[in-house]
Amino acid sequence: MYINNQVHLKWMRRAIDLAKLGEGLTSPNPLVGAVITDKDGVIVSEGFHQKAGMPHAEAMAFNNLNKVPEGGSLYVNLEPCCHQGKTPPCVKKIISSGIKKVFVSIKDPDYRVSGQGIKELIDAGIEVHLGLCEAEAISLNKAFIHRNLTGQSYGVLKWAMSLDGRIGLKNGESKWISNVNSRSLVHSLRANFDAVVIGGNTLRNDDPLLTSRSKKYPEPLRVVFTKSLNLPAKRNLWDCSIGRTLVVYDESSADERFLKRLPKCVEIAKLPSDNPKLLAKMLAKRGFNKILWESGPSLSTAAIQNGCIQETLTFIAPKIIGGINSMSPLADFNFENMSQVYKLNEGKIKVIDGDIFIEKKIII
Repeated sequence: MYINNQVHLKWMRRAIDLAKLGEGLTSPNPLVGAVITDKDGVIVSEGFHQKAGMPHAEAMAFNNLNKVPEGGSLYVNLEPCCHQGKTPPCVKKIISSGIKKVFVSIKDPDYRVSGQGIKELIDAGIEVHLGLCEAEAISLNKAFIHRNLTGQSYGVLKWAMSLDGRIGLKNGESKWISNVNSRSLVHSLRANFDAVVIGGNTLRNDDPLLTSRSKKYPEPLRVVFTKSLNLPAKRNLWDCSIGRTLVVYDESSADERFLKRLPKCVEIAKLPSDNPKLLAKMLAKRGFNKILWESGPSLSTAAIQNGCIQETLTFIAPKIIGGINSMSPLADFNFENMSQVYKLNEGKIKVIDGDIFIEKKIII
């Protein structure tokens, strides 16, 4: 039976929608969904990767089948793996299943796969179609792709500010600029990240929880990146019953005597400098695809300058704070002309009970 392209698009988009169900849970693995159809293009099974260590999307779809339909097709938004990890390689399962056609959106950027999975399918006589819903698949797994290609976690910088661009009063008071619905959205957004990063000043001034408010389990890792280790002995982040906490410090300039005051449950790591790129690389090595930076002006500026930020999330409240000395979201980049400024695009804007929420991709 002839199956038109709209049917192929339908099932690949279904695979992508399934993949989204694992958002925030699959690192260091990608988000993957899979759909199996019979020779007439009718769906007979589906699956998605739920969590690292659990079956991959293809395996889940096959596990939901009693028998693979003769002449059946598989739709998957990322190239099937061909290496042994925590779970068996999916390519071998596909080859042994009797599937005749495989539709793949994009190649896997992981060097252990990177086209080899597709080659093994073709060598086994399976018809492979690459590129269906490519743009959507790239967008879905942009963090996974970025980590594999750059060795750094994909960074998203978030801040809330007044209409006149202030994040707090000159005395440091900043609660609350955005409204309760915007703050609730932030809690939900955190659930899609592997870690949340702040600097020492944010810890000292705001004493944040940095959790999703139980929207994700386990909670994202809470990371304090500090140059001096001049931190308070009592803070919400030291309570590990709420979430895990990691303190990363600059060993070249920190006073390590403070470490004795931290609870043993707080993890410690050190870096040779306070360059945030080193932190982004450290978190990538831990398998963190995507991290949220909720840092203050100094660290946020350094993170942008060092290529750690790929997107921004901004909440603009209908309030005016004023004052030259009031707090701004970013420090001075020392630009001398407008051609040097960072540009943003590929975003969306919506209103949340009066606040304006802007999500943009940063162009360096």
